[in-house]
Amino acid sequence: MKILESRPVNDGFYMPAEYDRHYGCIMIWPERTDSWSFGGYEARKVFVKIASAIAESEKVIVCAGYSQYENARLALPDNIRVIEMSNNDAWARDCAPTFVVDDARTLRGISWCFNAWGGLVDGLYFPWDKDNAMAYKLCDMLDADAYNAGDFVLEGGGSIHVDAEGTAMVTASCLLSKGRNPSLTRSEIEQKLKDYLNVSKVLWLPCGVFNDETNEHVDNICAFTQPGHVVLGMTSDRDDVQYDMSMQCLDYLENETDAKGRAITVHKLPMPSPVYITPEECEGLDSCGFEPVRTAGERLAASYVNFYISNNAIIMPGFGKPDNPDDVNHIYDAKAKEILESLFPSRRVIQIYTREILTGGGNIHCLTQQIPFFCHTGGTQ
Repeated sequence: MKILESRPVNDGFYMPAEYDRHYGCIMIWPERTDSWSFGGYEARKVFVKIASAIAESEKVIVCAGYSQYENARLALPDNIRVIEMSNNDAWARDCAPTFVVDDARTLRGISWCFNAWGGLVDGLYFPWDKDNAMAYKLCDMLDADAYNAGDFVLEGGGSIHVDAEGTAMVTASCLLSKGRNPSLTRSEIEQKLKDYLNVSKVLWLPCGVFNDETNEHVDNICAFTQPGHVVLGMTSDRDDVQYDMSMQCLDYLENETDAKGRAITVHKLPMPSPVYITPEECEGLDSCGFEPVRTAGERLAASYVNFYISNNAIIMPGFGKPDNPDDVNHIYDAKAKEILESLFPSRRVIQIYTREILTGGGNIHCLTQQIPFFCHTGGTQ
């Protein structure tokens, strides 16, 4: 692996869209006991379901810490590769490399600076050094050269979406937050994105999902489904704080064009009825820095937009409680699934009940980082 100081835009490399063909997917085994209730036992069961669904159509690589390697290997199917790699938490979307390719499908990665969603300003844990080291390690494992973007704080998957036709999408609430790149202006941040993702236009949604502790990542509120088309999380409840947030995003998108000059078609995806963490779930979490990490009754950032696009499927979250057939979220689950089935007719939509992942602070998309299909790497085979 070579560490590159150039920029992808100058080398003819770009970030493919998630709906393009994949080689595989990177995930990280849940272990952190102040993130995952009751030692992560229930979260790992859901994790296995997600990884197994993805592995039906693409390679899955799971990174597990030393103390959990054997558990992960025994729990996961044989067709999933498990490697030992130290980490601070399980959010591969934000600490694994952002992968880029050129027209010959040569694979390279980008190693951004990861600081746990805000560093010492409003980050979620300390230290984050193991997570910050993962991008280079994963590029080395794949024999792919890596771009050094270590002077720029970015969660290289959760905070960005691309259409592979010149358009990137972010939220201003995240990228302009004080805990990331406070010395850079908005135009300077945009230029970084253009240089590393090889895009010509950046869409700046004003905000994301209420109480999303990542400063409102774009991947929880909006995603490209094809060039010129996005899906946007919406609620019809005007008394819900999310209503105004989603309407701000809708108004912005309906008055913007993409890099090709196309008007953006917005497909509205319902938000679930608000989901709150219970006292029992809070009691199952270890403290962090002598402080509780969650408060009973706290609203969780539940969204159907937090789905993963695999080669042959859409793996999406569900929020209706399996033991409560009267839970209104069963209705929203079905509506959201039907909409995604219509938007991705060539893929099977697999819905997984993910409450145990949601209480950890994210969902399916947050756990994953796609590796685009490639024919070559920069190293020797």
